[in-house]
Amino acid sequence: MEPAKTLIDSGSSRNFIDKDYVREKNIPTTKLANKKSVIAIDGKEIENVISEKTELQIEVEGKTLRCDLYVMPLGDTEIILGKDWLDEAEPIIAWKDLTITYKDHTSGKAATDEPVIPKEFADFLDLFQEEGFRELPPHREEFDCAIDLIEGAELPKPAKTYPMTPAESEALEKYIEQELKDGKIRRSQSSMAAPCFYVNKADGGLRLVVDYRKLNAITKPYRFPMPVQTELLEQLKDAKIFSKMDIRWGFNNIRIREGDEWKTAFRTRWGTYETLVMPFGIINGPAYFQAYVNNIFKDLIGVNVVVYMDDILVFSRNREDHIKHVREVLKRLRANHLFLKPHKCHFFTTETSFIGIVISPEGISMEKEKVKAILEWKAPTTVKQVQAFLGLAGFYRRWVENFSTKAKPLTELTRKGIKFKWTDREEKAFQDIKEAITKEPVLIHPKPDKPYILETDASGVALGAVLSQKGDNGRLHPIAYLSQSFTPPQRNYNTYDKELLAIVHALEHWRLLLEGTKIPITVYTDHRNLQYWQEAKVWNRRHARWYLLLASFNYQIVYRPGKMSEKPDALSRRHDHGDIPVEPQIMIAPDKFIGFMADISSSFLDEVREAQKEDETIRVLWESVSNKEELPPSVEMSCQNFAGDCLLQADSGANF
Repeated sequence: MEPAKTLIDSGSSRNFIDKDYVREKNIPTTKLANKKSVIAIDGKEIENVISEKTELQIEVEGKTLRCDLYVMPLGDTEIILGKDWLDEAEPIIAWKDLTITYKDHTSGKAATDEPVIPKEFADFLDLFQEEGFRELPPHREEFDCAIDLIEGAELPKPAKTYPMTPAESEALEKYIEQELKDGKIRRSQSSMAAPCFYVNKADGGLRLVVDYRKLNAITKPYRFPMPVQTELLEQLKDAKIFSKMDIRWGFNNIRIREGDEWKTAFRTRWGTYETLVMPFGIINGPAYFQAYVNNIFKDLIGVNVVVYMDDILVFSRNREDHIKHVREVLKRLRANHLFLKPHKCHFFTTETSFIGIVISPEGISMEKEKVKAILEWKAPTTVKQVQAFLGLAGFYRRWVENFSTKAKPLTELTRKGIKFKWTDREEKAFQDIKEAITKEPVLIHPKPDKPYILETDASGVALGAVLSQKGDNGRLHPIAYLSQSFTPPQRNYNTYDKELLAIVHALEHWRLLLEGTKIPITVYTDHRNLQYWQEAKVWNRRHARWYLLLASFNYQIVYRPGKMSEKPDALSRRHDHGDIPVEPQIMIAPDKFIGFMADISSSFLDEVREAQKEDETIRVLWESVSNKEELPPSVEMSCQNFAGDCLLQADSGANF
């Protein structure tokens, strides 16, 4: 898209976009419940001038942020970025030469990077707006989500409600009000009801989570085959042009089978409600949704369309055909009352990524992705690093012809008394072994009818995983390798969460192979407690979010001692990921930590206690921890993590 004429205005409290510009570029908008007024630069109020807004990705000098923009006439200016954008972007503005830089990113151009609707599809603009989605979808009989319970299963008792922070309570009240208005939930007299709480979304918002674990445990599984990776690759190999679309709130487009709504009940402080549309977190949700979208596009799938859950990829050999193909998809979406997320739609691209497959004019990179963790392994610089590499390679030596001969230059480096020296001889051996273990007969192609084995491990700085199956010889062969550095925040996770993240990331990374398998995936970990994480009485928000991500996977976690987990261990400790901290890390510099050994007077403590009584958030926290049976998962988990670390105690005697 061409750069937009943009004004950065520190005096503007919000971001704005010109009304004519929105119409010209076919940018989808959302109607506001109440019209808004603005105060112009001359101090005069312009009443009810704003009735809609849009959400765009805005790129300024190389930094891209998602912004809400209110639509109104702006004259010659197309976009105004106000304090909302300034607060989030934190730009460094050089007023002398009028340049913008950032602490972590420089260069680029001022432009909107939003995949707006091309003129060829402007008559489908209604599909990209939120208003239509608010309507209750119709029943579709065979595609309604049935919740069939296992015969003789004991129904779970209604769960206690969790206390929530004021912000969470406000969000839940608004959610219930809106969903009742839309007719998507109703009051319930169900004999069972699940608890609910909130997790943070990637965009900083809140997402309601209903804990359906007990319902899932007594629900008969419904299996529907997910797209097979090899079939997808075959379909896409000759395509030259692509468009990618994302169905808005996929699961909520499916109705619960009439008569089963009571099974979806959830409890809140305002009462018990049940949902009429398929919620996130129920065990059969992904299978029902895939069956539904497959039916919509059944004659197009494999011809010019690939559908994976709520992701749609349209592919063609030329632009003329592509316009026809995309229009046919949009027609069917409209006929089935399905809507799209505009910021996740991209049209007329020659390079795209789709559920882990990167497609470009040069071809499809899925095969390279499988062995990327090995091919990117940098040459060792110490004996210990050589030993780590040989430890992984040694598992596959039986399938590598003359392995001992190939590895001899490296094994010699590990002998006592030998000075470490890396020459062309060692480099050749290193590269030869990497090549040998990343192709047949070591590496095999996946077979959906055979069980998968997933081995994972986490170090202080990275995760590693190996996905395998038994070959025709009855022995375990790798299908793909994974080695991924942790982000700075992830490096601060405790060991339990790092090991769990390794499992979550590996399943997500190989989702195309592993989602919805009939045979359970065996996940090996050397962290014993992970076997029971799904049965935990309480979750923190991070665990709840991960549970939702993995709800559609059929897997079992099995403990295996660390000495038997050398393959993923080597990948997680690949030396190019960085040094693994072995010493306790100083979180606050000594010169910044004032009064480390200072005595705290009792009068000061009394003052703090009194001040805390006036703090609404602290009051809610103390009330919560005073009754641990009613703690929300996030609070209880936090209390467990910081047991004994609380400075002050409430008069009630509650403590961490």
